[in-house]
Amino acid sequence: MSNTNIDERDEGLELAKRMAEEEEGVGRRPKGLSKWVIPTICVAWSLFQLSIASWLLLDSTYIRAIHLGFALLVVYLNYPMLKHPFLGLKFLSAKNRIPIIDAVVALVACFAALYIAIDYESMTLRYGNAIGRDIFIGLTLVVLLLEASRRVIGPALPVIAGAFILYAFAGPYMPDLIAFKGTSMNRFVGQMTMSTEGIYGIPLDVSATIVFLFVLFGAMLDKAGAGQYFIRLALSLLGGFKGGPAKAAVMGSGLTGLVSGSSIANIVTTGTFTIPLMKKVGYPAKKAAAVEVAASTDGQLAPPIMGAAAFIIAEYVNVPYVEVIKAAAVPAFASYAALFYITHIEASKLGLQGMPRSELPPFFKTFVGGLQYVIPIMMLLYELIVVRHSPELAAFNAIWLMAIVMLLQRPIQAHLRKEPIGPAIRLAITEIFSALAAGSRNMVSVALATAAAGIIVGVVALGLGQLITAIIDTLSGGNIFLMLVITAVASLIIGMGLPTTATYIVMASLTAPAIVEIGGFNDFIVPLMAAHLFCFYFGILADDTPPVGLAAYAAAAIAKSPPIPTGIQGFMYDIRTAILPFMFIFNADLILHNVYSWSQGFLIFIMACLGNFAFASATQGFFIARNKIWEIPIFLSVTLSLMRPDLIASWLGIPQDQRYWTYLIGLGIFGLLYLMQRPRMPKPEAVSAAA
Repeated sequence: MSNTNIDERDEGLELAKRMAEEEEGVGRRPKGLSKWVIPTICVAWSLFQLSIASWLLLDSTYIRAIHLGFALLVVYLNYPMLKHPFLGLKFLSAKNRIPIIDAVVALVACFAALYIAIDYESMTLRYGNAIGRDIFIGLTLVVLLLEASRRVIGPALPVIAGAFILYAFAGPYMPDLIAFKGTSMNRFVGQMTMSTEGIYGIPLDVSATIVFLFVLFGAMLDKAGAGQYFIRLALSLLGGFKGGPAKAAVMGSGLTGLVSGSSIANIVTTGTFTIPLMKKVGYPAKKAAAVEVAASTDGQLAPPIMGAAAFIIAEYVNVPYVEVIKAAAVPAFASYAALFYITHIEASKLGLQGMPRSELPPFFKTFVGGLQYVIPIMMLLYELIVVRHSPELAAFNAIWLMAIVMLLQRPIQAHLRKEPIGPAIRLAITEIFSALAAGSRNMVSVALATAAAGIIVGVVALGLGQLITAIIDTLSGGNIFLMLVITAVASLIIGMGLPTTATYIVMASLTAPAIVEIGGFNDFIVPLMAAHLFCFYFGILADDTPPVGLAAYAAAAIAKSPPIPTGIQGFMYDIRTAILPFMFIFNADLILHNVYSWSQGFLIFIMACLGNFAFASATQGFFIARNKIWEIPIFLSVTLSLMRPDLIASWLGIPQDQRYWTYLIGLGIFGLLYLMQRPRMPKPEAVSAAA
């Protein structure tokens, strides 16, 4: 490889790392003593969160206020107002120091967030009758929260929240279709900043009590080196198969999803290794990056540790978190299985082979070498799924076990290498504190997204809910299919500028109740869980939707491929995920709704995988040979048969309790397609020539 190519790859990797750092909360890098200010506050935030999870008993309102106060403090100290100097005002974009004005604003914002806790008893007595001080501090909080969100997340969420605020006051002057009775300043401030139905609502509560602990656990795994372990383990298992590095990327990204809820961080962790290896075995740069994008984006789908929005789903639907895990299991694992299948299709089309076994890490040695990372994860899963402890207790127990692992692994490694143990102990302690700081930095975007989205939820709760349902009903003409398409497109558009959690909260607040209600108008019962998972899935898919899709930009930077074509290719790979929400809305078996038998659940999962394989073959133009144009509708019919047996049964007049027999139709057609394409299979010599 030439020096030029090496330099280009390094530049691409540095760009991807900067994007990941920005997403994870690394803004300023002050010099001198001030460089310790932000890490110290972050560590204090983590220690506070660990305290309320263990011994410190506080009212939930106090917890939410302190959580938001820490987040605002970190944002204004850590993120400059502008990314580049404007009109010569360099202090607005200072990155190597903390300007006085930002320090002052940070303290004001923190105080405004804490005000509900400071004056809690008096405020509860005058709720609904805000005094001048309440209004002034409340409006200050709203403004500074939106500005903090702009600095971290970008302008989309503040603009949307601002539009809802404007609508709350201008509602009476709107056209009849969207006219709203409006609100007063007193009621608005009371709803947003003096109650738990606005900024301090359920999303912020979940962020403060549950999500923080899981993000901290992920940060500790990352600092300990689990991300590198997962990708080496995936390579040792799958690297030798056809298109092995791509298969390893899928597995590695799925495992790394346990460590990081960020698709960009996932790409930087796994893509650094897998993208160059995919290119080495013959994948074009665009497709290598796109595989990593699709795999990393879907990391938030995979139970049992999903993205922050999954915990909010549990609160909104009012079910234990394990029920969300159960509902998400079949669609998520079927989606990942289909992505494995797509990598195999691409390798077959390109005539690619795997990596030589001599270039792969040995499996057993690799597996044993990282068992210390597996133990805390297994404990977390045991507590979540078997013992069914609350998510916060399960995460807390996993954290202290992970802390012990981090404290011991460096000294043990030093002892085995016959090196001094003292420096290893100091390094271990440093890594623990670094993980505490990283966990807080990673939480900033989630905390602000949930708080700012709470403004939208609060405005909806002022009385907009029924109006929104009526508007959507009018736009969709009462048609549940059109309603779902509108929701999907809106989620993709809004999600281009918002993180997944914020997209989910916004869309779930606006459309999830409408999906359930409009489904009722069509004499069709939509489970509430299905409606919320629908919004969740399309919020995730927005991460790689062109033209914004930041995940695609990060992967493209590493692969040195054009970002927009990379995003389009990644979205084409992810179309298999996009059909799943439409399927489980109408076939609740796919989310295991009212399914209590392991054998029934396993049958549904296998058929969902095969249905997804058929859909992937239709969209990728290849099964065991290149498709003919007239075969594509047949593949789609297989997908429908295997994922909507209820529909096929109703067409054939088969009782619904015997609907699974219709699986045989889909399997038969799939087998027929195999026999039809078998004579056209590429010959080994033709594949070699094409390669």
